[in-house]
Amino acid sequence: MPVAPAQGLTIAQVTPFAWEVANEINEHVSRVSAELAARGHRVVVIAPSQSPALVRDTRRALQSDPDTVLAQAGEVRILGVGEVLPFAPARRRAASLPVDVARTIEHALTVLPLDVVNVHEPFAPSASASALRHSRALNVGSFHAPTERILSTQVTGPLSRLLFARLDARVASYAATRSLLQRYFGGDYSVIGPGADLAPPRAGEREGPVRIAMVAGEERAALRTLLRALRALPAELDWEVTVLSPRPSAPPATVGRALRERISFTEASELDEAEVLARADIAVFASDGVRATPGALARALGAGAVVVASRLPVYEELLGDGEHALLFEPGEAETLAAHLRRLIADPGSLAAGERETRRLREPLAWPRVAAELERVCLELAGRRRDPEGDHRLRARLASRPLIDVDLHMHTDHSSDCATPVEVLLAQARARGLGAIAVTDHNEITGALEARAKAEGVKVIVGEEVKTADQGEVIGLFIEEKIPRGMTLQETIAEIRRQGGLVYVPHPFDRLHSVPDYEHLLAVIDEIDAIEVFNPRIAISEFNEEAVRFAAKYRIPGGAGSDAHVPQGLGSVRIRMRDFDGPDEFLQSLRDADIIRNPASLLYVQALKFIQTRALPGGVRRASRERRVRRATGRLP
Repeated sequence: MPVAPAQGLTIAQVTPFAWEVANEINEHVSRVSAELAARGHRVVVIAPSQSPALVRDTRRALQSDPDTVLAQAGEVRILGVGEVLPFAPARRRAASLPVDVARTIEHALTVLPLDVVNVHEPFAPSASASALRHSRALNVGSFHAPTERILSTQVTGPLSRLLFARLDARVASYAATRSLLQRYFGGDYSVIGPGADLAPPRAGEREGPVRIAMVAGEERAALRTLLRALRALPAELDWEVTVLSPRPSAPPATVGRALRERISFTEASELDEAEVLARADIAVFASDGVRATPGALARALGAGAVVVASRLPVYEELLGDGEHALLFEPGEAETLAAHLRRLIADPGSLAAGERETRRLREPLAWPRVAAELERVCLELAGRRRDPEGDHRLRARLASRPLIDVDLHMHTDHSSDCATPVEVLLAQARARGLGAIAVTDHNEITGALEARAKAEGVKVIVGEEVKTADQGEVIGLFIEEKIPRGMTLQETIAEIRRQGGLVYVPHPFDRLHSVPDYEHLLAVIDEIDAIEVFNPRIAISEFNEEAVRFAAKYRIPGGAGSDAHVPQGLGSVRIRMRDFDGPDEFLQSLRDADIIRNPASLLYVQALKFIQTRALPGGVRRASRERRVRRATGRLP
């Protein structure tokens, strides 16, 4: 049963940018981390760093005493993992994460007992992507990037798509960002709007010219639109403009002398932007959509400036429903000029705009952003199981003997197996198994026959059921055949109707038919156990991924040989307390040990092929009869 956290969570916030670099993502991480710490959580920030001392101290602490690395409740600790390039745009295909940085991140996420890892912009290669790859905690992905950056990552799209499959929750800062991500990567994303510092209300009478600001980040076309609008303003209006630019220069030659005297170009920085917005009465955002800067627009609202913006979805989100917003179609300098003329000429219009700004900026408060992220984290943590289970059952099982159990095998009642039931039972006894689960594909007759003929070995009746398009799931302790082709939810409901247990086999083996990560998340509350080791899986990382998934949600892990030939039986087994019925079995499984003695995968696969495909039908039948007689003692 899922258990809600009884106390604060331990949360890691991972940014792809050097911590000393001032940008929107680092500011977001810093402010949200502080708010989460104030709410009683333990927060560590994992980031690249330009400080050799910070990186050195972090690595020493992780090696010598990881407990000192974690912040106490109410504190934020910064961990520097080295300096890296945060993204690999198309022109830098060879960019990758330095090995020492990746190892430091892996080590940190292995030794630190984290509940949640919140990775920001986890596009590969980056520190965030490395953290997502190595995390053993619940993973939350936060995506802030505007359109340009999302599109620029398509060179690493396949790798990013594989990594995103490890996310337990996905968060986007804007609905527009969510739509783009769903188009390229799929998945469900909740929107947690951006935050901004809210300046105190402005007091006193306005003096001097109306101050207009354009901050850095938008494309040059936005500046051209603003300049055209300024040329259309009546000469008698009193105004001045400050333009922040990454490369400050004089106004274009096409700007007349009268305008030149009213426009100043300033080199952009976070400090300059804050100062300019603090003084500005009006902030203009004129992007045509190529390089929209919604974060800067949010900061402008927080500073109290009246915003005039092009009609882009990401800008409209921050400006409400548009009823009172000052919007214009991208590139329409005439409409922009009309908005500016009214605001400059009519103090009442500007005052109304300031009142609307105060209304729009309230949702931008950082405590609101942190509260919504906290809710996502707590909901995920609340889906984890009680690791102890039923204490009464645990006490009852304590005195039971230990037995070896194989939870996954097949008989010749499966179309891809030639092992007779009698041979299977004889092999189970010979290999010292105390219990087996017979799990034929879409069939239960073999398991029922095995239970009826079993002597000296306990048989769990099961079935490995193929769903419509969501992989396979095993029902244990069932009595009736479950038809193939239903949805995963319908199949689980039928297992439940029979009082059985839901057991997910080889959940991340992409070479088999398996439910994907999101399908598992949709039914996580209904899963009783997960197969965390299957010796027939060719790529070990698939088993490791199953281990991580089971651990993060505290779901009991099972294992089985998935034997299709007798020689593979018991190649992996579980040592657990003897049990009676599904409830005792599940409780015993929580404290079980997995014993690996894997037979050669190539060997058992070759035997399976020979017994089920290579030999003519008559030879296979004769071979089956011979194996049955030998197993039952009727052949010397």
